[in-house]
Parts: sequence; structure tokens; C-alpha cells
Amino acid sequence: MTQDKPNAAQPQSLRGLLPFLQPYLLQIILALLFLVLAAASTLLFPVALRSLIDGGLLPQDKGAQVMAMRVHFLELFGVAVALGLFSAIRFYLVSWLGERVAADLRNAVYGHVVKQSPEFFETTQTGEVLSRLSGDTTLVQTVVGSSLSMGLRNLVMGAGALMMLVWTNPYVMIQVLGMLVLVVIPAVWFGRRVRRLSRASQDRVADASAIAAEVLNAIPVVQSYTAEARESARFGASTENAFQTSVRRISSRSVLVAFIIIATSAALLFGLYQGTQAVMRGDISAGHLGQTVMYVIILAGAFAVLGEVYGDLLRAAGATERLMELLSARSAISEPAQPVRPSWPQAGSAVAFSDMTFHYPSRPAQAALSHFSLNVRAGETVALVGPSGAGKSTVFLLLLRFYDPTQGGITLDGVPIAQLSLQDLRSRIGIVPQDPVIFSTSALENIRYGLPGATEAQVHAAAKAAFADEFIRELPEGYNTFLGERGVRLSGGQRQRIAIARAMLKNPPLLLLDEATSALDAESERMVQAALESAMRNRTTLVIAHRLSTVQKADRIVVIDHGQIVEEDSHDTLVAANGMYARLAALQFAG
Repeated sequence: MTQDKPNAAQPQSLRGLLPFLQPYLLQIILALLFLVLAAASTLLFPVALRSLIDGGLLPQDKGAQVMAMRVHFLELFGVAVALGLFSAIRFYLVSWLGERVAADLRNAVYGHVVKQSPEFFETTQTGEVLSRLSGDTTLVQTVVGSSLSMGLRNLVMGAGALMMLVWTNPYVMIQVLGMLVLVVIPAVWFGRRVRRLSRASQDRVADASAIAAEVLNAIPVVQSYTAEARESARFGASTENAFQTSVRRISSRSVLVAFIIIATSAALLFGLYQGTQAVMRGDISAGHLGQTVMYVIILAGAFAVLGEVYGDLLRAAGATERLMELLSARSAISEPAQPVRPSWPQAGSAVAFSDMTFHYPSRPAQAALSHFSLNVRAGETVALVGPSGAGKSTVFLLLLRFYDPTQGGITLDGVPIAQLSLQDLRSRIGIVPQDPVIFSTSALENIRYGLPGATEAQVHAAAKAAFADEFIRELPEGYNTFLGERGVRLSGGQRQRIAIARAMLKNPPLLLLDEATSALDAESERMVQAALESAMRNRTTLVIAHRLSTVQKADRIVVIDHGQIVEEDSHDTLVAANGMYARLAALQFAG
């Protein structure tokens, strides 16, 4: 998605916004009504001016002339009051509409993206998604809440002024209209170029945002390798590329605006010249000419604004295309049409992997798992061990249905997981990852993430079971302490215990531990290991561990290598067998 694709098949540009506008049809109708009323008020000004010139300035009785002038100025003031009120209401409605549509669009895109499978994020950078959620939706908000309204108002005023000019000066304006037609053709050509460059410009900005997001999330690594200058230079090159693309867009748009203004002004000045000649011949009055001049100014101003708005619409079209691309993305993992609703097990879930083969979409030639079969009984603790890259974490990813196997399948309590709704499946599984995720909120809310409706007492109990209660209470504000982005205020072991407490609070029948004690020191590991042993009672547990000391008490140890099971038994039996597990154990326990 990070590549510029101006010629690719894309959604229907701004038409993609129609579903977001439809719920607010009443507001749109009211906005259009007051827009037309404001435009009509503007178009009344030249008529009132003509009445003032022809009726109030002609030689007549002094008293009558003063009274006539007052009436005409009161009429002009009345038009001004109407214009001000109608414009204010129109401004409020369209601004509200722009903000509302932008908010709905952000929510829709974000809600859609968070449901995508990991396959989506293998090819789409999170920085680019953030750029679309912020920059592109802001462009749409500007157009819906401002530019589009300005464009429609000036279109109505321009059309009204043009009709009045044709009605009052038919012969001259037919000639002017013929000249204006010649303006449209090159304007359309320029507009297409501006649209392509707008899309490219937004893509380049997204590239820079993706680099920034990646680097800022890895600041300790960047600084440890003294790569600040290199990363700044890489970001600078990306922003310079975005700038140069923007300059090409701005140049093309500037030419477009200049052409429209100059060409339309030339046509309208020609019409104005013809009008002055008519006054000199006595064909029309001075008031008629004044009215004509005002309508010419309105028409010229309308065309100038429409040229600007057209450029904004083209930019918004590019932004809408990018947002619609995200909304049109379909997750590789689909919900079943009629999901099965299994009963919640009392003592753990039984899991079965049957002749399962899987290739990651980004590595189609290499099998992560090959003909993998494993039965885990309800309440059993099974440890998965093996060298890095053997396929252990892939088992967890497939069990959580982040991916579907290429061949074979998985059942949970006898039900194929593809027949379970994702909500039902994942609500039955708790996971403690190797790299614990801590959200930018309090310790209390981080633990409660496992069970959003949990009481504070339940949270405290889970924290005590995970040996996290003591250090949490020592924080400045205890359980209400803000933990910082990604838990920067905690040590690695503390973050891990928060994650363990979160999983224990969820209390699922199936628990997945992915190196759950890897970040703990020896003392903390003993405490948490005891907590985990308590948590594993009455539930099925799958454990991934490189440190074999943590899995010796497992009911079974399954050794995986190159995506296949090569050994399977208890710790003592596997050591006696003198196979791969024995070699791994000898390396770890030798010291």
C-alpha cells in the first residue's frame, strides 16, 4: 500500500463518502436550503443597487429623493441582514457535517483495520494507517465542512449571476458563454494531473509517517546503535521526497487556478466592455450597467473560488480513495455464516491439531508447520520446545485463528475452530506473550483489560496471584498509577507480571504461555512460576519455553523442529532417549 498507484483500479473517489453522508440527510437538506437562501440574498444586491441608481439618484424633488434613498438603503440593509443570518446558519450546519463525517470515517476505518488479520499488517505499515486516519480524514473534513459548501454556494451564485446576465444582456452573454466553454476543456485536463499528483503527495507523506512510527517505537535500539543521524537523514530524505511531490502538485494546481481566473476574467471583461458601449449608445441605463457590473464581479469571483475548490476536491478525492482502500480491505480470516455456540467447559478445553500444514503469506515457499498433529486433553499442560524458528509460536497463532492452516485443521472441545465465532474462540483463550503489551493507562485498567467488567477486588486478587500486587502498591498512586507508553515506567519483569495478572483475571479454560517468565529474574521467576502453576489448575495450558527449567513439570513435552514433531514425552523420558531434547537440556543444564 505504500507504493504510488495512480493508474490502479480504485474506488469511486468522493462517491465513497455517500454512505457516511446518508445518515445526515436532514442536515444536508437544511444546509442546502440556507446555502441557496444565502446565494439568493447575494444575487439580490445588484437588483437593489440598480433600483438605488435608477430610482434614488435621478433628478427629482429633494424631499422625495431623500425618502427614496432611505427606502433603497433600507432594502440593501435588509438584504445584508438576510445574507448574514443565512450564511451563519449554513456555516454552522456544514461545519458540523464536516466534523461529524470525518469522525464517523475515522471510526469506520479504525474499527475495520483493528479487525484485520496479521496478514494485513505484513504488507501495510502502521505509520501509513495512522497517516490516513489523521491526514486523509482531515482533508475530507475540510472539503465536506468548508470547501464543498463554498463550491456549491459559488456555483449557485455563479449560475444565478450568469442567468441574470443572459436575461438582461442576451446577445453579449451568448458570446461570453461560447468563450467559457473553451475554458472547461483544458481545466479538466489540468484537474486530472492535479488529482494524480495529490494522490502521490499523500502517499509520500504516509511513507514519512511510517518511518517516524517505526523509529519512535524503537528509540532505545536506535540510540544504542548511535543511529540517530542515519534515521534523521532517512526521515529527511522521505520528507524531501514528499515536499518535491507536493511542489509538483502545487505547481500544477497554481497553473490551473491562474488559467481559470485569467480565461474567465477575459471572457467577462469582454462582456463588460460590450455593456459600457451599450450605455454610451443609450441602449441601457446606468443602473442597468451597475447591475451588470455587480453580476460580472459575482460571476468572476464564483469562477475563481470554484477553481480553488476544484483543487481541494481533487485532493479530497485522492484522500477518499486511500481511505476507501482501507475500508475495502478484507481480512483473510472470515467469520462463519452460522457459528456454533459450544458450552463453556468446567475443567479446561481439549485441543486437537490434525495433519496441519501452514505457510506464512509472506513466505509461501517455506512451510512453518508440516503435517503437524497433536492432541491435548482437557486440563493437561503441554510444553512446546525446540530451536528458534521451529514453529512453536505459529501453533499459537493458528490456535487463536490469526491465520488459517493451508491444510488440516484445529478443533476445540471437538468443534472445528473455523465454525466458532472469533469472539467465542478468543474469549476462551488467555495468552501471556513473550513481549508483554502494556497500554498507556493505569495499572488497574491494564489488568482489567482481560475482563473489562471486573471489580477492583477481582483485579487486586489477580495481581496478588501473579505476585504483582506488592510492587503495584509501591507505585506513586498505586493501582491508579499511569504506566506510560508501552509501560516504560516498569521493569521487564513487572510488565510480565501485569500481563500474567491480566490473563489470570480473564480466567479462560485454555491458557497459552509464550515464554511467560523470560523477562523475570530468578527470584521473580520462582514466585510467578508458583502463581502460574496455581493458574494452570483446572484448565488446559500450552507453554512455549526456551528455558527448559520452566517446563520440567509439564504433563508432556513436545519437541518441534522445522515445523514437525520430532519427540514427545515427559522430561525424564526424553532426557533418557538422548535425542534433540536431551541435547538442548545438556546445553542448558551443563552450566
